[in-house]
Amino acid sequence: MKRKHRRMVIVAGGMAALGIVTAFLAVGLEDNLVFFYSPSEIAEKVKGPDQRVRLGGLVEMDSMAKSADGLTVTFRITDMAETVPVTFTGLLPDLFREGQGVVCEGSLRADGVFEAATVLAKHDENYMPKEVADALKEAGNWQGANGAGAAP
Repeated sequence: MKRKHRRMVIVAGGMAALGIVTAFLAVGLEDNLVFFYSPSEIAEKVKGPDQRVRLGGLVEMDSMAKSADGLTVTFRITDMAETVPVTFTGLLPDLFREGQGVVCEGSLRADGVFEAATVLAKHDENYMPKEVADALKEAGNWQGANGAGAAP
């Protein structure tokens, strides 16, 4: 075999190996590439209580309760189809309130309660994470930036 042919075989073999490694990485990271799961998706997507995931949706109205210590807060996140109870110990963001978009990172306990380690709230009146807005549009409960006008 000539030197040029040997070089071509090595390059082709390297490209094939790179393609295989990339395919394995894409399959392995598929679930981790999702920004968050909605309450409707969380039960079917989470494989165990040790899996760390993000849960996003709206904080349900009249669902927030603080414990006696003042640091533990419980509330419910909804996508207007399903609701997931959430518990969080720590200081909530200043802009956190009921009826607003939120993304929590944590794990789903065996009893169905999402234990959040971090809570992220929207930062102004006109912003909602795209994924939260898309989930609300899918559920038919989208309200525009002014809070009016549900999607058809």
